[in-house]
Amino acid sequence: MSSTATRLPHWLPLAAAGLLAVASVPASAADITLRYAFASPASTFPAKQMEYWASEVEKRTNGKVEVQTYPGGTLLGEREMWDGVPMGIADVGLASPSYDPGRFPLTSGMSLPYGLPDSTTASRILWEVTQEFDPKEFEKYQLVAMFTTEPGHLMTRRPIRNSADLDGMRVRATGSGVPVIDALGGEAVGMAMPEVPQAVQTGVIDGVMTSREILQDFKLAENLKFVTEYPTVVTAFAAFMDKNRFAQLPDDVQQVILELADEIPGWTGNYHDNENVQKALDWSMAEEDLDIIELSPEVKADWDSRLQPLVGNWVESTAAKGLPAQAYVDRIEALRDE
Repeated sequence: MSSTATRLPHWLPLAAAGLLAVASVPASAADITLRYAFASPASTFPAKQMEYWASEVEKRTNGKVEVQTYPGGTLLGEREMWDGVPMGIADVGLASPSYDPGRFPLTSGMSLPYGLPDSTTASRILWEVTQEFDPKEFEKYQLVAMFTTEPGHLMTRRPIRNSADLDGMRVRATGSGVPVIDALGGEAVGMAMPEVPQAVQTGVIDGVMTSREILQDFKLAENLKFVTEYPTVVTAFAAFMDKNRFAQLPDDVQQVILELADEIPGWTGNYHDNENVQKALDWSMAEEDLDIIELSPEVKADWDSRLQPLVGNWVESTAAKGLPAQAYVDRIEALRDE
């Protein structure tokens, strides 16, 4: 986005059109209307959280607040979310700090290979460390929800039992998953998720590393018959408001939103782990003969040692920015071990 006065952001005309469209909607019976924007489709688990949050706010305020949801980038896209919400294009935005480590340097440390077991654990840890460390990167936002994906797993054409099996394999990964694949011995390939099914079917890639609901959602289990049971990295999500906009809300509405923020990590993690991931695994095993590969203790120790430098490198580079990187990592690991 340009910083000059003569060039407007490329998405501003679309945003203005969205505001005009919203303005044409008939007035609600509710006292307050909040527009909640998200870039991904309504079928994704973060969007399910979005609908749950909206319904709970409406219910707990006895209809005083109406929440209009805009998934699928219909109001703001992922790259526009962090600037579009303070501009008032949406009242609430949902986006991933993991996709923008430059803007969120401390929170990017959540997406390191800690071996977290599931989304529920990781989501609660993310919320806890964010409350404790209060990162400056969120200073102009009021966080109203935080959660994560489950840790990414290897899903491949042939069984992966060690790094030698990964040699020469092209595995789709994004963000913090790329150095993980490289460290374990594979070749990381960047690719948008909608392109993955065809790439798998045609043999352009040999597997993917991400959360496992895609086995059913994208029917990848038809070709990827093996999952290696080794959790790697999560993707963090945050729902937020502009602090000034939040301050304009009545005290009772603020209280409802703050109480709900404490509940969302557990609700969303549980939904993702059980309604998304476990159902996808059950379906894949029943319908597509999916095989889950358990690593030997020796291989797990080898992989852990290969990934540990990724954590150390992040601590070193982030501490150089004057941030409490080591304390952040230590706290995540302590909460994981609890």
